[in-house]
Amino acid sequence: MMKPKPARAALERKRDEIRAELASITMVPRDPVAPVSFGKRVGDGTTEAVERLNKVAAAHGLSAILRDVERALDKIDDGSYGVCDRCGAAIPPERLEARPWSVLCVRCASAG
Repeated sequence: MMKPKPARAALERKRDEIRAELASITMVPRDPVAPVSFGKRVGDGTTEAVERLNKVAAAHGLSAILRDVERALDKIDDGSYGVCDRCGAAIPPERLEARPWSVLCVRCASAG
């Protein structure tokens, strides 16, 4: 199992990276463009709309990882780091090494 001290440092770095990336993605542009419209031809409005949709999807994904990172930090604090939140089994050390914010074992994570 990944030791809590190195895991904490890795998780704190990951948390800070995600927060910075989310801040960048969700930042309101200083010079907003005209309202987005969809026409028959691909133009600036369509491109802008697609870009916004991509940013929203990226922000949702990052937010989900951030929740797991924060949960893993809580688990370090309460002594349950490395234990699956769903079934209570040990999370394999290899999984924690590769993904220190894992809060579910592989079986539970793949079950959805």
